Amino acid sequence: MSLEVPPDIDPNVPHIARVYNYWVGGKDNFPVDRELAERFIAADPGVIEGVRSNRAFLVRAVEFLARECGIRQFLDIGTGIPTADNVHEVALRNAPGCGVLYVDNDPLSIIHGRALLAEHPAENVSYIDADLRDPGNLLLTASDYLDFGQPIGLMMLSVLHCIPDADDPAGVSGTLIEALPAGSYVAISHPASDIHADQIAAGSKILNKSLSSPVAFRPYEKVLSFFNDLELVEPGLVTHSRWRPHPGADTRLYSSWAGVARK
Repeated sequence: MSLEVPPDIDPNVPHIARVYNYWVGGKDNFPVDRELAERFIAADPGVIEGVRSNRAFLVRAVEFLARECGIRQFLDIGTGIPTADNVHEVALRNAPGCGVLYVDNDPLSIIHGRALLAEHPAENVSYIDADLRDPGNLLLTASDYLDFGQPIGLMMLSVLHCIPDADDPAGVSGTLIEALPAGSYVAISHPASDIHADQIAAGSKILNKSLSSPVAFRPYEKVLSFFNDLELVEPGLVTHSRWRPHPGADTRLYSSWAGVARK
């Protein structure tokens, strides 16, 4: 799939979604994104394995929700540019008939997501353009696609760090969680400021000097607050590689917190 450039995107300004796409091995990024990604790698050489471990957490979380918890509809916020093992692909492998609503506000992510579905149609799978910082409007739009009378798997993986403290990320996640019906689950992963702290401090400084919208790496207690006091399933909030790993999987300590909780 060739990289389309919408008229409102400046290819000379890096974007965190495209930087992340480069880290996971994607090709939907510009030279400026790759240059910034490489400078972060120099400060934190473990970032490549870390973001791929986060992707593996996504797979395990969706498998758990679809296979063991009976979740049949997913709300994936901060989808990013599609790569392998997207939420709907994992969900449908484990429970045919699942519905997935993808949400992002990055034009490039929306274009590529919709193009992916055009090439590989999937019933009950849609992309919408909505901003996580406006959860009321996001929920209003999502209600046209999902049944809020039935349990939902809310996925917020590597997205809340894009909301600065001034925009109240805990309040945002709380609003979304309050709207979920009983029996729903919430999966969150978030870059950690208190794991490999020196490398992360150096890396985040590099990112925030170049990104138009800064990102915030956060400690354990702050990330825990985003679950709005829900009860976490075992093993709780851990580095993503240690959340229910498959036998023989990589369980090294990465700079990210991840968990799943039930409402």
